[in-house]
Amino acid sequence: MNALDYFNARLEATFSPMDYMRATQLNPDKYLLIDVRNGPSHVRSLTIKDAVIIPQQELSNRLHEIPKEKEIVVYCWDVWCNTAAKAAIFLIEHGYTVKELSGGIAAWKEMNFPVTDASLGEDNFDCGC
Repeated sequence: MNALDYFNARLEATFSPMDYMRATQLNPDKYLLIDVRNGPSHVRSLTIKDAVIIPQQELSNRLHEIPKEKEIVVYCWDVWCNTAAKAAIFLIEHGYTVKELSGGIAAWKEMNFPVTDASLGEDNFDCGC
């Protein structure tokens, strides 16, 4: 694979947080954002606003919850985590169209985009404090 093919494939398979925000503003019904992070729920309580929570380890039992007519966007913790990539492969193998949200929730929070804190039971913007 040459460099041009690599970068084209990378862009086709990923969304930056900003690109995802723009895409959903233009066509909000096209996408389904899924938080695929594994781990205890108290550690995962902060999620991207409007994301569906289906941990990667539960995907095989919860495929019926994911509509095939939507483009699926998966995310995990950050750039060092490969859980979203594993989830994307699994979903693609099952006939879904999938992209990964680059940088995971860490990049999303860094840009001060909207999050939901399940432990508070309310929507908020994470100020990083």
